[in-house]
Amino acid sequence: MINENVAKMLNEQINKELFSAYLYLDIANYYVKQGLDGFANWFGVQAKEELDHAMIFTKYLQNNDFEVVLDAIENPTRTYKDLRQPLEEALKHEQFVTASIHAIYSEAVENKDYRTQEFLHWFIKEQGEEEKNATDLLVKYDLAEKNILIIDRDLKSRQYSPADYDFD
Repeated sequence: MINENVAKMLNEQINKELFSAYLYLDIANYYVKQGLDGFANWFGVQAKEELDHAMIFTKYLQNNDFEVVLDAIENPTRTYKDLRQPLEEALKHEQFVTASIHAIYSEAVENKDYRTQEFLHWFIKEQGEEEKNATDLLVKYDLAEKNILIIDRDLKSRQYSPADYDFD
């Protein structure tokens, strides 16, 4: 059985994932304004992935007979001083999400909520990938800052693929 406090934290995570999608759409909009469609594409794909994550958390709670409560989502609009800052913000945000998932996992361990521990294994691995992707993008930017259009061209090829989470 899922612990009540763990379920509450999972519900909060849904809203964090939805905020993540908003944030990445905001960053995509910023890059569109800068004429960097590849960066915009990269963050647009990232936004879709975050929506997938929210839906996986939602389905998990529903499948375990818990009510899903959606809260208001904060406006993510930010002003960036340069082209690098959104990349830094994305990495910081992924680290924040990782910490949140780890906190849920810790609560599940403390409450012997084995089902949720198993469920969160996929997200723990996924967050490792998310942080690596954000870090790699920053590294590429730093290496080729003067040739940003090369990176932009490469980022246009990123495609969305739905989360590969098996509910069975």
